[in-house]
Amino acid sequence: MTSLRRRMTEDMQVRSLSPHTQATYVQQVSLFARHFNKSPELLGPEQIRSYQVYLSNERKLAPSSIILAVAALRFLYKITLHKDWSLQEVIPTPKMPQKLPIVLSPEEVLHFLRCVWNIKHRTILTVCYAAGLRVSEAVCLKVTDIDSKRMVIRVEQGKGRIDRYVMLSPKLLQILRDWWRVDRPQGWLFPDDQVGNHIGRHTIEDACQKARRRCRIPKPITPHCLRHSFAVHLLESGTDVRTIQLLLGHRSLATTATYLRIATTKVCSTLSPLDLLPQTLGAEPDPILLRHS
Repeated sequence: MTSLRRRMTEDMQVRSLSPHTQATYVQQVSLFARHFNKSPELLGPEQIRSYQVYLSNERKLAPSSIILAVAALRFLYKITLHKDWSLQEVIPTPKMPQKLPIVLSPEEVLHFLRCVWNIKHRTILTVCYAAGLRVSEAVCLKVTDIDSKRMVIRVEQGKGRIDRYVMLSPKLLQILRDWWRVDRPQGWLFPDDQVGNHIGRHTIEDACQKARRRCRIPKPITPHCLRHSFAVHLLESGTDVRTIQLLLGHRSLATTATYLRIATTKVCSTLSPLDLLPQTLGAEPDPILLRHS
């Protein structure tokens, strides 16, 4: 390990960045250094600009992938190397396309979950929908996180290393009890085949894709799609945005407010000006206009 890499790793550790973020940043900086075959300490704004052009034009990476490289380089040069650059000018962030999340109807959710044949996988995906959990949060649940007395689920150290509680649906509690009778887990609620570990998120993502092919729903379904559906269905049933923000663990209310653009109670309840016209338009042209043409 080079001294620069060690210093950057220590800087990330003292700021309590997650192990995944640390590994991603180190990888991105390594790719940057290998592109020029030089230490990042010997590279400056012109090389950074050239690298971003390379990622965009030659590698043709998506903005989300380029943003990872930008975040890693910003951390390196601002925190570890103490450069007093204007980061927005030297290392600009590409604009992300504003896409709305894919949402299933309640009927589609039920049909999809019925097509997940493995009981463990189906239970985890049901948790993602019933409690709005990220798949990374669902697979990390412990048996002790299920509080049937208070009817809540404790999500420990979710995204951003923040604890939160979400509701425990009576139906979900019964599903979890059925799962417990099958496997009788003691530590992790969803243990892996390898003793001592919980099941991996990629296993659930693969199971999700297999179920999507079986159910033949044309929408691109992922575990996160179930979380989106949870939020929109709550909004459509009258739950306020602030409560949904707390349940999802969003830091910003603006992130949760995106669902307002999807909920049918907000979008479809507004009358189109076409419906306000005094008469209905027919398929045939107006006969009066035809006589004068």
